[in-house]
Amino acid sequence: MGSIKSKENNDTKENKQSKKSKEPKLKEKNKDKKSKGEKKDKERKSKSELKDPNEAKFLNEKIKLLEGQLKDKTNNFNNNNLDNSLINIDNFNISLKYPIYTLNYHKDSIFCLSILNDGRLISGSADNSIIIYNKTTFEPDLIINEHKGPVNCIIELSSGILVSCSRDNTIKLFNINGNNYNIIQTLNDHRSWVHKIIEIGNKYGYSISGRNCRSSGGSSTSLRKYIVSCSDDKSIIFYLKNNLKYKKDYQILTNDRCFYISQIKENEICYSENNDKICFYDIKDRKIKSSISNISKSAYSPFIMISKDLLFFSGYNKISIVNINYYELIREIEVPNSGWIYGACMLNKNILFTGDYEGIIREWKIKEDNLILISKNENSHNSHIYTLLNIGNGHIASGSLDFSIKIW
Repeated sequence: MGSIKSKENNDTKENKQSKKSKEPKLKEKNKDKKSKGEKKDKERKSKSELKDPNEAKFLNEKIKLLEGQLKDKTNNFNNNNLDNSLINIDNFNISLKYPIYTLNYHKDSIFCLSILNDGRLISGSADNSIIIYNKTTFEPDLIINEHKGPVNCIIELSSGILVSCSRDNTIKLFNINGNNYNIIQTLNDHRSWVHKIIEIGNKYGYSISGRNCRSSGGSSTSLRKYIVSCSDDKSIIFYLKNNLKYKKDYQILTNDRCFYISQIKENEICYSENNDKICFYDIKDRKIKSSISNISKSAYSPFIMISKDLLFFSGYNKISIVNINYYELIREIEVPNSGWIYGACMLNKNILFTGDYEGIIREWKIKEDNLILISKNENSHNSHIYTLLNIGNGHIASGSLDFSIKIW
């Protein structure tokens, strides 16, 4: 019996020792499980911080964009053909390798882009609609379906009123309040498609263009503010505000369909006619000061002042530069395989972008009275690019016949 008891005692001692030896291992396992659990919790938290997949996508693309820009700048550092200002961090050119955002909310071609005073992008389309986008997510804040034809141009007046013109022959004025709107007025004076609208606003009339179709305020005594429109009906109409409503004040009869109007001087606008003619009109004297004829297929071109004296416009496979002091064509730049160059905007005083019939965006360096090609993306869009817009903060937007808007 004694031998059995001693045996049992030995067994219990061994069991206790084995349990003690296992305890640290169990503790280690528990620690491992706990640490793994904490890691998973951290991962879940980090994922929950980016609930919006677009936000994560944007951050990844932004990193790639910055890496691409740095690489481009490094490669261009020793290029003697480029001005040193391109190396300055304030003048980094936009990467055209891929867009940051692609917006596919319209059901037809994008004809115009603008930007509101609150920083929101706005677009007009051949699907007859106007869309105002959230400035953070670029999702639609507001969709306006009041036109019965394609929307050709949109501007925001200095008073905050939104104005649009359309191929339904009308001009419409809207009051925008956050994500709501109401129609203030419809102007029916044109007998055919209305192509462009601008705001002018000093004692003689001051055309306000800036970034594509965007308007801004003019300052002067005896202030008179006009809305000016051009149309297929061979007329330019000046509307003056009277008793809270805009009424037709006077009009210019043109020799052919009129597609584009823009500011070039304080008291002077220029406009294009379908017969490849550009006219320079004095608002104070209400007469044509000069004109340039036989400019190949320039009727659809935007006009952009690339310096105090130089006017940019484009045509078919060609860019032209005019000195507005002498009304002389001083340079023509061939752009092979571009077709119609419909879209153009300036990033800053040194950089110009163009978008063309073949869906190509080109970046140009402005050097005195010349343009030097810096970069291009031959796959920017799948079809014609109708409009380009500087949307601020070093970005541009492009609108195309492929129904998309891209942010670069």
